[in-house]
Amino acid sequence: MTRTTNAATIHRTPKQNGFKKVSIALLAAALTFGVAGGAFAQASSAETSDMSSAGNTNGGGLPQVQTQGNVSYTSGGVGLDESHALIREQAHWPLSLRFTGPTADYLSDVHVRIADEKNGEVLKTDAMGPYMLVKLPPGRYTVYAKYKDSEKKQAVTVAGNGKAKAAFHWSTQ
Repeated sequence: MTRTTNAATIHRTPKQNGFKKVSIALLAAALTFGVAGGAFAQASSAETSDMSSAGNTNGGGLPQVQTQGNVSYTSGGVGLDESHALIREQAHWPLSLRFTGPTADYLSDVHVRIADEKNGEVLKTDAMGPYMLVKLPPGRYTVYAKYKDSEKKQAVTVAGNGKAKAAFHWSTQ
């Protein structure tokens, strides 16, 4: 094979052409393994700095929205992406809840029950983090929040998006 360049004519033997093809194939394999190996190492690492939601299918860090009856809700906020997304989305949800412990530590695994003004249960679930957003029709509700053996309750009036907020604080961890 002869290839002409501005500087000179280069002659390659069939053996050199075969070496070039093998070199390119090895380079491609090494790059592919490097990318896949890096992804494997990241996925199998015990320590990670990823602060996003594992179950996030909504994009933007917002945890999965769930439905119970005619009530939609989402909860989380353990990681930075989730926390920021939930705080940002508060204005679009009729009710937002926050759960904290001593020295303002964020809590998860809080048992939440919301009852309407006739004491009918409209939501019963566990918060997966310190923030919970709930879509409820306008009305008066009582929110019961139980952490470990301590239950607290607050009355809330839902009038529109982002208007009703309730914060629950426990002094025991």
